[in-house]
Amino acid sequence: MTNIGFIGMGNMAQAIAKGFIDTGKVKAANVFAFAPNQEKLKKNAASIGFTPCSSLAELASKCDTLIAACKPYQLNAVLGELGTALKDKVLISVAAGWVFDTFNNMLNPAIDPYNTRIQCIMPNTPAMVGEGVMLFEKKNSLKPEELEQAVELFKSLGVVEFLDTSLMGIGGAISGCGPAFMDMIMEAYADAAVKYGISRDTAYRLVSQTMVGSAVLQQKTGSHPGVLKDAVCSPNGTTICGVDALEKAGLRGALISSIDAIMNKKKN
Repeated sequence: MTNIGFIGMGNMAQAIAKGFIDTGKVKAANVFAFAPNQEKLKKNAASIGFTPCSSLAELASKCDTLIAACKPYQLNAVLGELGTALKDKVLISVAAGWVFDTFNNMLNPAIDPYNTRIQCIMPNTPAMVGEGVMLFEKKNSLKPEELEQAVELFKSLGVVEFLDTSLMGIGGAISGCGPAFMDMIMEAYADAAVKYGISRDTAYRLVSQTMVGSAVLQQKTGSHPGVLKDAVCSPNGTTICGVDALEKAGLRGALISSIDAIMNKKKN
């Protein structure tokens, strides 16, 4: 992967490009991007360090690896415009809802699909601070060395996990939508802290660090979350009273239902 070209330069693409460059995984001189809003693209280029391109054709001519970071609904037009310019390229997609077979079927009429090596990835917003989850679809057509390079690149943004195609939907619901639910939990507990006298800024710091610390503790110990919860709950103590209130309010069921709602929407 000599030169990497971004198709689209929204928030996620900016986070990915910045992560690649800041961690030294890719030299700034080897990162290019195209986006319709050229003025905004040039501002981002000056800030992050990549080279802006004036067209998709220019981008494809300069890069052997393309990262499709545009809106999912724009991909049909993008693939159509690129056409045979995709030949012999590595195409990495971070577009939600698109999987290997979607691209393979789209590219079949124009070129031999095996000449364009495809990998679908689903990142999430914490990738912006290097703490993301990068879901790699197991089904791909990258060469072994290309896949290894892609994994190393995206590790600079967080944790890489491989999932079967059939599990990319639920994986995306958990890691892709999950940050919004975590944000709601943080906001609610911060509201409770403010209710009882803590300033808003302090409340957010306390709650967010408590969430980060709890997550890291589980990761590093490998303990079941229930075991970690029990360790905080003393007999007749304050924590178990809070746990009881959450159970009565249906916290577990509500969280599972949030994922059910996403999965049911995808079926419709």
